[in-house]
Amino acid sequence: MTESTYRIQGATGEWEVVIGLEVHAQVTSNAKLFSGSATAFGAEPNSQVSLVDAAMPGMLPVPNMECIRQAVRTGMAIEAAINKWSRFDRKNYFYADLPQGYQISQLYHPLVGEGSLTIEADEKAGIPEPKVIGIERIHVEQDAGKLMHDQHPTMSYVDLNRSGVALMEIVSRPDMRSPAEAGAYLSKLRQIVRYVGSCDGNMDQGSMRADVNVSVRRPGDEFGTRTETKNVNSVRFVMAVVESEAKRQVALIEDGGKVVQETRLYDPDKNETRSMRSKEDAHDYRYFPDPDLLPLVLDDAFLEECRASLPELPDAKRARYVDGLGLSAYNAGVLTNDVDTARWFEALLAATASAQNKPEADVAKQAANWLLSEFFGALNKLGKDLSSSPISPEGAAELLALVGNGTISGSIAKQVLEKMLETGDAAGVIVEREGLKQNSDTGAIEAVIAEILTKNADKVEQYRGGKEALFGFFVGQTMKAMQGKANPQIINELLKKALAG
Repeated sequence: MTESTYRIQGATGEWEVVIGLEVHAQVTSNAKLFSGSATAFGAEPNSQVSLVDAAMPGMLPVPNMECIRQAVRTGMAIEAAINKWSRFDRKNYFYADLPQGYQISQLYHPLVGEGSLTIEADEKAGIPEPKVIGIERIHVEQDAGKLMHDQHPTMSYVDLNRSGVALMEIVSRPDMRSPAEAGAYLSKLRQIVRYVGSCDGNMDQGSMRADVNVSVRRPGDEFGTRTETKNVNSVRFVMAVVESEAKRQVALIEDGGKVVQETRLYDPDKNETRSMRSKEDAHDYRYFPDPDLLPLVLDDAFLEECRASLPELPDAKRARYVDGLGLSAYNAGVLTNDVDTARWFEALLAATASAQNKPEADVAKQAANWLLSEFFGALNKLGKDLSSSPISPEGAAELLALVGNGTISGSIAKQVLEKMLETGDAAGVIVEREGLKQNSDTGAIEAVIAEILTKNADKVEQYRGGKEALFGFFVGQTMKAMQGKANPQIINELLKKALAG
């Protein structure tokens, strides 16, 4: 395996950066991990808090098995070991947004063991070939609440809506060696959990965030002392944290200082990290088995149901698009990068194949090219995306069928698409109303061609003298004369015959 060549250039030579990520992904569920409280984003503060979440005396937690199921499915998607026996532990610390005074987590016996995911090669980003990133574990834990410091001039307010929400903490091994690798890993992980449906991946809403562990060393030396930058909420910021924190550590070491194991925060405005607190070790949290919760014991039937519920994952889907549908690797990559795009394309492909009565493989290129170029371009102009598109995959398939069966030309299809987006009307309705059907009347086309050749006798002679590039001129003049409604294929055939003399 080719290692990253990314290096920090210090005053005394080159330094290598070592990166591990601890990703907190909010589990997709209607209720919290140990209570029945709702988990909707953006609710009024403290409107989704049960007696359990507020840690009222005598309230006992009850595991939400949907949260466990989603974590198991995520583990299976990264081909990780699923532990049939796992246990919850109490992580003790006192903070204003943690009413219990402890967090229910998993330390010694996590639900999911070792797994991995593969990041794709990206020469431009400095990733020369695909690289396997090890994942140490996925454990399930409850989130803390939220402090709001901008609501009052002298006090901080506490919102416990998030308290008790189920999180998967996905802990990588320190296998990444550049900002690009860290960004690619987080993007791939987000892609997978969105495909699986175990997390919505909305980093801007805090439902997926990363703690970034960074250390530096001379290439090939032992690992250095790491710092942890907490709660980084975008791929771009994760990459910026790696670069800025690595440079800070190199400068510190070269000035004779020592890196201290600590927790830091990232300031995106200044593009720098700052110290938050010294890094605690496990013994500082006084972990012990939670006495209110029995161990989780999973049977084979539950695991089989979890595995059977997994969708086709992005790597497999991309390979199928290339090998089975004949799409280019680039188009397959774009179509599978986001689960919403992939689902829309799947629906478009099925509807297009049905509308044209052809196998999916025969219409896949047409559908993919149209979606990625014409449709995305038109939506982008309107400031819309697939989720807000007024055109359904079935409506788009009708438009493609009209092109496929020769009813309208490709250029007319662009006009029809604009009308569809503007009015919401079906393609067939617009074509009939606007009189846009393609003219395939060979007699009418031959008459127009004869007139154009007569008017441009000099260019006809030049073409027949070897200037074949003029053929496009004659095609354009014919299309213009017929207002773009003539069948291009018939025009080409009749023009070649007429110009041959």
